[in-house]
Amino acid sequence: MTDSRQKINIPEPARKVLDRLHECGFEAYVVGGCVRDSVCGLEPDDWDITTGATPSQVRSVFSRTIDTGIEHGTVTVRMDGESLEVTTFRIDGEYADHRHPDRVSFTTDLEEDLKRRDFTINAMAYSDRDGLIDLFGGMDDLKNGIVRCVGDPRERFTEDALRIFRAVRFCAKLGYTLDPATKEAAVELAPSLAMVSAERIRTELEKLLVSPHPEMIRLAWECGITKVILPEFDAEMEAVQNNQHHRITVGEHTIRTLMAAEPDRILRLTMLLHDSGKPLCQTQTPDGVYHYRGHAAPGAVVAKEVLERLKYDKATERTVVQLIRNHSLYPELTEEGVRRSVVQLGEDLFPLFLKVKRADIGGQNPEVQSRKFEYMDEVEAIYRRILERGDCLSLKRLAVTGDDLIRLGIPKGKQIGEILNRLLDEVLAEPEKNEKGFLLGRAAELAAL
Repeated sequence: MTDSRQKINIPEPARKVLDRLHECGFEAYVVGGCVRDSVCGLEPDDWDITTGATPSQVRSVFSRTIDTGIEHGTVTVRMDGESLEVTTFRIDGEYADHRHPDRVSFTTDLEEDLKRRDFTINAMAYSDRDGLIDLFGGMDDLKNGIVRCVGDPRERFTEDALRIFRAVRFCAKLGYTLDPATKEAAVELAPSLAMVSAERIRTELEKLLVSPHPEMIRLAWECGITKVILPEFDAEMEAVQNNQHHRITVGEHTIRTLMAAEPDRILRLTMLLHDSGKPLCQTQTPDGVYHYRGHAAPGAVVAKEVLERLKYDKATERTVVQLIRNHSLYPELTEEGVRRSVVQLGEDLFPLFLKVKRADIGGQNPEVQSRKFEYMDEVEAIYRRILERGDCLSLKRLAVTGDDLIRLGIPKGKQIGEILNRLLDEVLAEPEKNEKGFLLGRAAELAAL
């Protein structure tokens, strides 16, 4: 179907590329996600172009090109300081590795190109000259809020197993439902995700987590996706809870905390994994009440294993693991108690810790939420007073340094660190003691012990 009434505002660099290809007698369209997002009123991340021109013809049309994926028909065109991927209409061969076609053949038939794409909402093309090209009902699926494969979903998922996860991720991005036939094929072929690289899984997982609908992780579980990529979550979905704090499974609590957390990568990764230690340490009293004492420590171990498996960078791993290790901490409602909690978490992580606590409470039994949120209000009020006053909250903010202690005559070595930590401990109890003269005197006393 061609709809000349649908108008899309194409950025000037992409428009110039289309116009130039048209002037040279080639079909050309913006295609895929940029069309979908434009129709939905979203800002596209990038603008991909598909054309009947071969890669060599594209290179002959433009003065500045880069052969970024020439074997698959893609040439990057530089236009007005922007890089635009221009890909020749193509027909894909078999996908032996469930990721890349074994061979690619070029075609001048736009329909052949569009029908190899993953979902109907991503298989539309547009140009000002020809209007919207929608051959597989993408506009209807956008209107009805459905993610549906182009053609046979088993074929699409067999070609690229990651499409199984992408289907769920698009539901999360757009708030759509998964077409029943597409879901059926996803359930059947989900085990093939084991052949997809950890890096590609990680990218889709993050996009799902920071989407407007992170609760779609439940759909990933229903489809058998998490059983392959995150079996720890499946264990949580099976872990029944019955206590004053929870009336739902660990997994359902986790989903609620994802929804309660702001769409920040670190925060939502933390909430996804924060209770992963619970299935490992569940106990039950004779009257049927479940407990998970000490679950934060094993949860931190599990989280580290998951993040390493998904090839996360060390900085992300350290941050998430530290937050999970301490997520059950409840600072004492005194200035000293809050100061010590800041030191335990680290000055940079404490603000994130507060957000983790609030998200965790947001996923608990509504009957206990009110008093817990009141507690958090008090913690944050105390924390603000501490910040406003500028209390010492780390060794680097002590009024003395290791060099000061060496000049005092204390020999270099382990004793320097021990004394500095003792001084910090005293300053956390009484912040007014963070004065250089006093601390040097105390250091001399401690060194003499």
